[in-house]
Amino acid sequence: MGLNSFDLAVIAAYLAGVTLFGLRFRGRQRTIRDYFLAANTTPWWAISLSIVAAETSTLTIISIPGLAYSSDFRFLQLVLGYLAGRIIVSFLLIPQYFRGELVTAYQLIERRFGQRLRALTAALFLVTRAAAEGVRVFAVAIVVRIALAGALSSLSDFGRDLVAIALVTLVTLVYTFEGGMAAVIWTDVVQLTIYLAGTVIALFTILRLVPGGWSAAHVIASHAGRFRVFDLSWNPTSNYTLWSGLIGGAFLTTASHGTDQLIVQRLLSARNLRQSQLALLSSGLAIFFQFSLFLLVGAMLFVFYKLSPPSSPFARTDVAFPSFVVNHMPHGLSGLLISAILAAAMSNLSAALNSLSSTTAVDFYARFRPQSTEERRVRLARRSTVVWAVVLFALAILARNGGRVLEMGLSIASVAYGALLGVFLLGVLTHSATERGAITGMIAGLALNVYIWLGTSVPFTWYVVLGSAATFLVGLVASFNLPSRDPGRAQDRSNKPEKA
Repeated sequence: MGLNSFDLAVIAAYLAGVTLFGLRFRGRQRTIRDYFLAANTTPWWAISLSIVAAETSTLTIISIPGLAYSSDFRFLQLVLGYLAGRIIVSFLLIPQYFRGELVTAYQLIERRFGQRLRALTAALFLVTRAAAEGVRVFAVAIVVRIALAGALSSLSDFGRDLVAIALVTLVTLVYTFEGGMAAVIWTDVVQLTIYLAGTVIALFTILRLVPGGWSAAHVIASHAGRFRVFDLSWNPTSNYTLWSGLIGGAFLTTASHGTDQLIVQRLLSARNLRQSQLALLSSGLAIFFQFSLFLLVGAMLFVFYKLSPPSSPFARTDVAFPSFVVNHMPHGLSGLLISAILAAAMSNLSAALNSLSSTTAVDFYARFRPQSTEERRVRLARRSTVVWAVVLFALAILARNGGRVLEMGLSIASVAYGALLGVFLLGVLTHSATERGAITGMIAGLALNVYIWLGTSVPFTWYVVLGSAATFLVGLVASFNLPSRDPGRAQDRSNKPEKA
């Protein structure tokens, strides 16, 4: 069926509306904390929804239904680990962040170890976050290529991908550049509402098109094993077993929500410690609901396409959901659903741009220009946002030749998360670890994960577990065997507040 002019008008109205809404927050940032932490005025519930939106990208919306379409609900085992990881971060790491006037996660590393390790962890974040985000931004092209196939029919596949990625990157850049974290958080809340509402509408549309509705669809999906949740096997090559989900998911979330500036920045934007903890814990419940919804859509898509097979088999399961939206949703609703998928992409991209910019401005520029004024720092923050937008655009183009986008994005992020989490655990759980020891451990953990990623069949769910364990153990042993250049660095100085 394809999209018509009414659908395109809905998409255009969404893009214009969210940009104008984000621009409402322009001109309110006089200091670096105003720009990157929204002046610590955001309520916990908005931060909670923003966290969910920030960790949900287009690849989540199209790949998670694709998982249930091709297999079952075992991904939820990983989500259970996500809940456990949030509890660990809330009571182990968040209190450490609120013991000083911090703007980035890596200022905590300097307070505990020193400037060299802070620079190393911040640089690792910049490289791996940019690489992983490039994959997520590319997922936009999968959707837009299907949605605008008619309008872009004169272009090659590369040309269509180029237009799609450029469009979303440019629109997101406009309000992120002007409004900073305040614009990012509040547009996240709007975009989360849009894509969840759109997904619910899609689910009911699928059920309406299946003869017999939910009852018939449930029977077919159940007989095909699409509602299977738990896998109690010890298969080390499977991404989704109960053990890899609980353990791997907990470590992955502890790293992503406790050491990744993309999420930590939101937690630091809360009004106080308790609101930050409440925001993170409540986001876990929202995430569980969200992934359950996406998987249910995938199971219902399996039923629909079993009864009404597509004209040709899907080349990749990622396209099952957007293909249904474009070809089977009523006009107007198709435009709304494509807008919902773009909303997820834009919320994730805006979070990445702001976190990359904050790390650049605070962890590098402010260190080398400590006498710079707040006005100059805010101006530099905006410029770095533009630079990172260009970088992510280029990386998204390079990601066109990758495999399944969800697992590719998680794999890239997990390679670095192991080393980062190991360093943070050395700083929080020990008093004997030194900067040189921690750096040695970080290099060992990162090298191990790169080898596992490129040279073995070990699933990504174990990367953070193995990388953080290697970093922690090697770092601890090295701290006792390598003399510290400055013994004072080995002492916990977390009682000394640090300003950006």
